[in-house]
Amino acid sequence: MDIQDPSAPPRAQSAPADNPTRTRRHGGGITHDNTRHTTRFVVIGNHLVQHKELSLLAIGLSCHLQSLPTGAGADIKSLAARFPEGPTRIAAALRELEAHGYLRRERHRTETGRIVTRTVSCNQPHAGRRREPVDTGCPPAKRTPPPQRRTVQKALPAVPQPSSTAPALLQTAIDLLATLRRHDPRLLLSATETAHLVPGVAAWLERDVAPGAVRHALTTGLPDEPLRRPAALLAHRLTDRLPPPPPFRTPSAAAPPPRHPLRNCEGCDRGFRASANEDRCRDCRTTAGGAPPRTPPGHVPSHTR
Repeated sequence: MDIQDPSAPPRAQSAPADNPTRTRRHGGGITHDNTRHTTRFVVIGNHLVQHKELSLLAIGLSCHLQSLPTGAGADIKSLAARFPEGPTRIAAALRELEAHGYLRRERHRTETGRIVTRTVSCNQPHAGRRREPVDTGCPPAKRTPPPQRRTVQKALPAVPQPSSTAPALLQTAIDLLATLRRHDPRLLLSATETAHLVPGVAAWLERDVAPGAVRHALTTGLPDEPLRRPAALLAHRLTDRLPPPPPFRTPSAAAPPPRHPLRNCEGCDRGFRASANEDRCRDCRTTAGGAPPRTPPGHVPSHTR
């Protein structure tokens, strides 16, 4: 009894507490007798079969749904006819799978207008379109991002050009374009767009079109959907709806100068036409201060008549 076995350990060594797959020495636990499947099998993840929140019925039902071919019946009625569990328990299990992302129910409208519900079984919830990389033992290669395409915006359409570049005309056109956003908030123009459209508006104003009529032509009948490029639409309207030039008017002839009234000369009593500040005829004005003007033959002074 006092002889000790030097090969025996001083105490039995237990498996680490954090090893869930430790082998029990008393013969309990599960062992596996696996044979590799080659046909009629489905791959199930441990995240499903070892889920800590799903019930056993929900886990088994998800495994069954993943094994079904596309188009097989997966509604409550079909599953209740296949398994002994009733519709109530099957419906509860489906709700569990739907809450944890293993199941989706989508409503679709067929070509005939009928609305049907499609059941989508997900083997990896919340994975979306992300695919797990294949473990090849090599470090992942660095992916070079594709070059970004720079979108070049098209130039605005050409607008009519006025024949006059008077500052007052151009300023009226600028003020008109700046107030378009008050009639429609979508017609908010930048400084570059305004400078491009000013000649077109000036061409309208030059053709005797009132500013109110130009504003009405640009803001009436706009589409209801959002405007991608309001400046391009306005440039098209300025060109497409340009009114014709005003009708030609013959310039009126110059009015003849007014004729002075007829009056008698104070010097020779002859009749002559002159302004109100003239009281003598031309002959009397030229001979003023000298000899009296010569009386024409046959002329009779008015005081002797």
